[in-house]
Amino acid sequence: MRHIAPITHGIHAGHSTRRTRSTRVTRIVGIATLVVAAAFTGTGTALAQGSGASAAEQKVDGVMVVAGNSCSWTNASTSAAAPDALTVDRTTINAPGGNLACGGGIAATLNNNPAFTFDDAAGTARTDLIDITGRQSFISCRYKATNIVWDRDGVSRKYINRAFTAAKTSGSFLCPGSVTTPAGDASMLFR
Repeated sequence: MRHIAPITHGIHAGHSTRRTRSTRVTRIVGIATLVVAAAFTGTGTALAQGSGASAAEQKVDGVMVVAGNSCSWTNASTSAAAPDALTVDRTTINAPGGNLACGGGIAATLNNNPAFTFDDAAGTARTDLIDITGRQSFISCRYKATNIVWDRDGVSRKYINRAFTAAKTSGSFLCPGSVTTPAGDASMLFR
């Protein structure tokens, strides 16, 4: 069994103080937000490929930074090329088939294959459902968000989220009942 160091908050005059329950709960809210947002994100670096990148790749990359921690993946497979309706294959995001990784001691798992539909005339995309579980140490939180709307960023295949709320479906009593991701905090880039 792995040894877990005591949680401390800051160092003052050469000694550390224990985090308060309020600080721990705030950290859990940050973790939950990170976990939910991680499922919805796309990299800005991949955008450098521009709209001239091959649509035949049928891939999506992701990254999200929340409270100083980040989750990311590369080369997740999609069932079609945007703007055709598609699903994202969770087995190409989750380890061992994918490379989803998070900082800050957080582990995340996508529990479904999210479906996306696109409306190029309106410059939007929609996701039917995202179901994700996040874990840190002994705490596990599972959240679902439905009908997420994304706005297209220019002529690329990068889509930026509108604000959405994910509801807790299971997990520790320390997990918040819901988490909200503000507009612009997540993005998807299809290539």
